[in-house]
Amino acid sequence: MDIAANLASIRSRIEAACLRASRDPSEVSLLAVSKGQPAEAVADAAASGQIWFGESKVQEARAKIPQCPASARWHMIGHLQTNKARDAVHLFEMIESVDSLRLAEDLQKAADKAAKTVRILLEVNAAGESTKFGYSPALLLEEFMRINAFPRLEIHGLMTIAPWSPSPERARPVFRRLRELRSQCEDLLGAPLPTLSMGMSGDFETAIEEGSTLVRVGTSLFGSRSPLRRDPAAEPG
Repeated sequence: MDIAANLASIRSRIEAACLRASRDPSEVSLLAVSKGQPAEAVADAAASGQIWFGESKVQEARAKIPQCPASARWHMIGHLQTNKARDAVHLFEMIESVDSLRLAEDLQKAADKAAKTVRILLEVNAAGESTKFGYSPALLLEEFMRINAFPRLEIHGLMTIAPWSPSPERARPVFRRLRELRSQCEDLLGAPLPTLSMGMSGDFETAIEEGSTLVRVGTSLFGSRSPLRRDPAAEPG
């Protein structure tokens, strides 16, 4: 697996998608989904200039992060149980998968004890899939300002996982819906929310065309993970 070549190809595709959408490529960040990958793979990507990495399990991240280059910076992208909030606060610069008021409360308590401000994204189940975690659009709007009131949490935007399809175009309405929800949240907040985390290996170009500022790519960068290492409840790459 030539990670450097894969990374260059993904960056080229990001630039091309931005060009089609009349966007500046600097507006879109790449998050390398490193869950299920060894520290050596992270080091290879970091040596080629990749900065941001995403993990889905606190336990895996806790073991892996100390083995990785100090330049690597980390996001939590998988479902986060409330009893792992304290560890998540210490391990990650951003938690993308805040999907309930209860989880936000526990993150606030953990961040307060750590005297730390935590950047978060609110995860939205924009397609209404019964197998996916995330806020419903209605509940998101209902609870948004309550979460925003937590002094140790900074809401930077929204995240979603589109349903898998062999056709990226089928994800477009989901990405468009998330962009519209962000606008509604910005109206509530009276301030901009800079981050839309949407798009993965199979659909990130479509997501960029619909306004994504952060794409999460794993398989196209690192190759397929072993089925024994996959978590069906966690976010795919």
